[in-house]
This record gives sequence, C-alpha cells and structure tokens, in this order.
Amino acid sequence: LRAISNLWKVTKSGVYHFQLCSASINAARLVFNTKLKRLHKDRTAKLEDVAVFEYLKKEAAVMVADRVADVKRSLPLTLDLGCGRGFISEELSQLDGVDMLIQGDTSNGYLLNSCTSVLDTQSITFGEENLPFRDETFDMVLTSMSLHWVNDLPACFKEVLRVLKPDGCFIGMMLGADSLFELRCSLQLAELEREGGMAPHVSPMIQGHQLANLMYNAGFTLVTLDFDQLVVNYPSMFEVMYDLKGMAENNCAINIKPMHRDTILAASGIYQSMYGDLEKNSVPCTYQMLFMIGWKAHESQPKPLDPGAVPKGLNDCQKSFSSQH
Repeated sequence: LRAISNLWKVTKSGVYHFQLCSASINAARLVFNTKLKRLHKDRTAKLEDVAVFEYLKKEAAVMVADRVADVKRSLPLTLDLGCGRGFISEELSQLDGVDMLIQGDTSNGYLLNSCTSVLDTQSITFGEENLPFRDETFDMVLTSMSLHWVNDLPACFKEVLRVLKPDGCFIGMMLGADSLFELRCSLQLAELEREGGMAPHVSPMIQGHQLANLMYNAGFTLVTLDFDQLVVNYPSMFEVMYDLKGMAENNCAINIKPMHRDTILAASGIYQSMYGDLEKNSVPCTYQMLFMIGWKAHESQPKPLDPGAVPKGLNDCQKSFSSQH
C-alpha cells in the first residue's frame, strides 16, 4: 500500500478517504439499500460452494476482457471498480499491457476471498460513488456486474471520469432493464391476483439509451454501447431465486416487501405456464448484459466536422455515382 500511497485522495486532516457511499445523495433518490447489498455479498463470499453460482459473473468478465484486448496500448495502472471476487483479474492475466490492477469493492468478504491472479494487484474497500483516488490516476477503469446496484450513477460516472487520465478508457458491463423479465412479470401477476396490489420484488435496472445519455452528460467522448443476451434454463422459478441469492444478485430495494407463501407458489405456476418448456421441463431466465465504452477527452481524439465543412453532400455523391453507372 505504501508503494502506491500517492494514488489516494487525502482529506485535510491527512486521513485516507475511504467512503463506502456518497453522503451527498438525497434520500429521495435512494433506490437500493447499499448496506443490505454489502451483507448479501459478504454472505455469498462465505459459501463453501460459492463457485457454483459464479457462472454469470465469469461470463461477464470474459466479455469485458475481450473488449480490453481491442485497446492496443500500454496500461500501466488499471482500476477494477466493483471487482467482486476478481474475475476480471483472472482474464486480464492472459492479456498483455496491464501492469498493475487496483481492485475495489464494498464487500470485505469478496476481497478476502478473491481469486488468485498472476497480475500485480492491490485490493481496497470503497464504494462506487466516491472514489478515494487522486485526479487523473488511471489509464483504464473497468467494471463488471456492479453498477446496476449503484444509487447515483451520474455521480459514479463523473468520479470515473475524474480519476481517468486524458485519453483514458472506461469499459464496463451492467445488467439491463430486460434482465429477469420472466421473474418480474410472474411475481407481479401473482401478487396482483392474490393480494390486490404489487410491490417491486425484482430491482429496477437501466435501459441502453438511458445509459448512453448518462455517459455523455458525465463528459465521456466516443461512447459505444452494445448488448448481449444470455438465457439460462432452470428446473423452476425457485432455482432461479436460489441462484440469484447465491450470486448476491437478489433484491435490495429500499421499499422491499416480503411475499406470502401462497403468492410465491402462484408465481411459480405462472412462470411455468407463461415461459416454461414442457419438453425440457425447465423455465428460462434472461440476463441482458449492457456493455459500455467511453473515453476521457483528449486533443488527439477524432472530432466531428463543423456543419458545412464538407464541400460535397450525400446528394452530390449519389448523383456522381448514378452518372458513372
């Protein structure tokens, strides 16, 4: 830690500034209970069979690392934001260019039970909305399967931009709004039928166009978004919920409401009826994976031309092409 102590942002009293969440967030904007989510992660980290539930996070880390491989430059210092058990570090160890990786998560349990990596790594406990690093510290910031639990995404993106060096790259993945739609619909219909109303039992998630707007508003340039969809088959709805708990991806909304037993049983029947495959005796569960790439502004980056700067328009090109053929 002493070797990289110059990276940290220090308060006036000289104390290292490790804040787990931003105190500036208005209570009215809180969506997730971050303390509860940290308990979810710590509980999962203690499971003896934790590896059984990590298929989604491993797949996400592979896809993020695949995008890192397209960045053909040296990356002396990289930050893994919301690192979990360190699956990105496993994948980056197979690539060239990353010299040192700083791993950060809100869960001490995850960091203490992280995967081994041949990379030079340093693990620190901190939250995503207030990063304890000096300005323009990192060549690249990565994140995977973490930001969909952040209350203040605009603040998080501004912090990422702050700690990036000019022309630094931000590559991330988070679950999108279409994730778990089968589970969400089944629970809503069952609760509406049995209890005459419904509460959110699947956490709200962001849509692609909203994510792009947030990144542009934060100040990122050359923003690129794409998505992939992973469908996993389970024996029933109960296995879906069991695996989500094992991943520490279960609901932690502020206004969470317990469900009655008969409502859950009704939801399982609705899930099977609406989405189940009778031949395979299974039900699908969809995970929409949103991937984002953004850059911190630099004079060397390509910029759009001013209106009217191009002497010929598309109509002129079309006429020229038509005359030649």
